Amino acid sequence: MLEDIILDCDPGHDDAVALMIAIASKDINLLAVTTSAGNQRHSQTLRNAMSLLTLMKRQDIPVASGNTKPLMRSLISGVSMHGVTGLDGADLPSPDFFSQGIPAIELIAKILTEHPQKVTLVVTGPCTNIALFLSVHPELRSRIKQIVILGGGMGLGNWGPTTEFNIQVDPEAAKIVLDSGIPIILAPLNVAFEAQLLPNEIEKIHNIDNSVAQTISGLMDFYGISFGRQRWGFKGLPLYDPCTVAWLIDPSKFTSKRCNVEVETKGELTTGETVIDYYHITNRKPNAEVLFHIDRQWFADLTIESIKAFDF
Repeated sequence: MLEDIILDCDPGHDDAVALMIAIASKDINLLAVTTSAGNQRHSQTLRNAMSLLTLMKRQDIPVASGNTKPLMRSLISGVSMHGVTGLDGADLPSPDFFSQGIPAIELIAKILTEHPQKVTLVVTGPCTNIALFLSVHPELRSRIKQIVILGGGMGLGNWGPTTEFNIQVDPEAAKIVLDSGIPIILAPLNVAFEAQLLPNEIEKIHNIDNSVAQTISGLMDFYGISFGRQRWGFKGLPLYDPCTVAWLIDPSKFTSKRCNVEVETKGELTTGETVIDYYHITNRKPNAEVLFHIDRQWFADLTIESIKAFDF
């Protein structure tokens, strides 16, 4: 069954791969792209999303920019990982179409109002736009099928010892979304760290003869260097954000568990931590389906085959 989605992202190398897989998949109907401030400032993430859609010849997909900063905090930028453009490593085309003349939350509202089926929101950046949408348009909550989020970790961090970047950028927004009562699928670092492409698989992408493959190859080469695989001890390069779209394509390739997830917003050392109650110790009602493991080979094959689909 075709999954109707809106992708809320902050491109971002792994956001670019998530967007690419969503466009390539016959199981995904990408209705719109909204962008947030995260890996780069809001104006740059908007341009990045539009450049990627121009590259993939999908200028028909509407795009809108979201909030300029987190709800209550100054922006933490991911420049150290993604470079000064947010997509360093490849020469992307300049956007050749216009973004929508409305904010991200109003584009989401328009689509949810007009689309005949419920829509899945996929969030691969901070939750700012979605938290704002839920606050401004509570009458449209029932039009959301589910929210799939890349964020958090159980005992793992990539920005702090126990904090993941997307959640740490705007923990208050993440808390609003997780407490919303809408069905949540959370892809934390536990599963994202397993979603690796090995060197021989990245080499296969280098050998694919299309413009999307060459762009993705350049992005992954840069991301692999800045990520510092040796520091983390990974055999390959983990691609976090595509886990969300991959789950929508085939949930059977993942292992998950219903858990209560709370977001720490006041900790001296742990602000932005997702407290995942794996053993139901607190007796709080589970509010998320949390993904813990992925079929790595299937994920790698999915990524490679998706790139091959751009044979124009």
